[in-house]
Amino acid sequence: MTAPAIPLDVAAAEAHLMNFLSVEGITGQEANIAAAVIAALKAAGVPESAIRFDDANKRIPLPTQTGNLIVQLPGTRPGPRLLFSTHLDTVPLCAGVKPRREGDRIVSDGTTALGGDARTGVAALVVVAETVLKNNLPHPPITLLFTVREESGLHGARELNPAELGGVEMCVNIDGQLASELIVGAVGQENWEVEITGRASHAGVAPEKGISATMVGAVGLVEARNAGWFGKVSKPEGNGTSNVGIFGGRDGKAAGDATNVVTDYAFIKGEARSPNAAFATEIARGYEAAFGRAKASVVDHEGQGAEVRFSHVTAYPPFELDQHTPIVERATRALKALGIEPNYLFSNGGLDANWLDKHGIPTVTIGAGQAEIHTIKEYVNLAEYEKGCRLAILLATLDA
Repeated sequence: MTAPAIPLDVAAAEAHLMNFLSVEGITGQEANIAAAVIAALKAAGVPESAIRFDDANKRIPLPTQTGNLIVQLPGTRPGPRLLFSTHLDTVPLCAGVKPRREGDRIVSDGTTALGGDARTGVAALVVVAETVLKNNLPHPPITLLFTVREESGLHGARELNPAELGGVEMCVNIDGQLASELIVGAVGQENWEVEITGRASHAGVAPEKGISATMVGAVGLVEARNAGWFGKVSKPEGNGTSNVGIFGGRDGKAAGDATNVVTDYAFIKGEARSPNAAFATEIARGYEAAFGRAKASVVDHEGQGAEVRFSHVTAYPPFELDQHTPIVERATRALKALGIEPNYLFSNGGLDANWLDKHGIPTVTIGAGQAEIHTIKEYVNLAEYEKGCRLAILLATLDA
């Protein structure tokens, strides 16, 4: 098959990427990067009337400077409205980034992460708009979505009102490494936390009168591990993973301020993931049962135990698309037209696609060169970025 001619201005595409990588916008602080995107879209010929923010930030339970950025382009030929999405924010490790080109890569100065996750997607979406407008490429109606607070919990996508998108029927999310990798599904996540209130006493004079919240927490975690709920979880009823994150005290302090006092408070936070939402919940409940057993085993001299308050909540739902879903077939057709064999993946991490699918918008995620994300070794592979841009342009202009 002969690869279609795609009028991609590679130099302009790379300039957009370098520009957006240079603009700080850690999660929750997306106003400056949004302004840079709007300026680039206007320069590309997108009218101001087509660009707006939604009010998702008013529903996000964390301070967030702006809502999601939404851009609607009318079609020049009939077809279902397509959504192209990515996220504006970067992880806090990207603060102060100074991107530079090093051969066929863009890297940071080695003191911060780069922010290719997902500034490659941000640039690619601008490239799509610029390319179709400047070259008068026939295309169906297109909506561009730039979400906020993806890195801190997929909040922008979660709080999105899908009615704001103009009746989109399918979505291409750009938030991956290789153009050939089509992420067609991802696990769901359940967040859990436990507050343990024990009783303080002098650890040297009367330790038996205290109830150690720290020990209840420690025993609970051992109980969970021994029951098979920690790390890689494989049970007859399902598979998944779990992890323990924070184990501390009030206001982020360590549990217990002195070694001579039996700790009266501890807070523990963790997660559970599974391709099956019910089993992610089951993992969380396994931890709940484990802390219940720990409460019964750590008591004072009168047999009294700690107060244990356990809670869990869904962070994002799992999803998986069949390879015959229209958006997967469209992406497959586009890749093969470019001479690239698609590799269908199921992700063990959450994506905006999880919530977009939940909103009724089947979403496939493609890559555009980001690599070693969330580390100071992060880089963008420019050859893959170019492939991702070409793939996105082709997806925007393919016949139905």
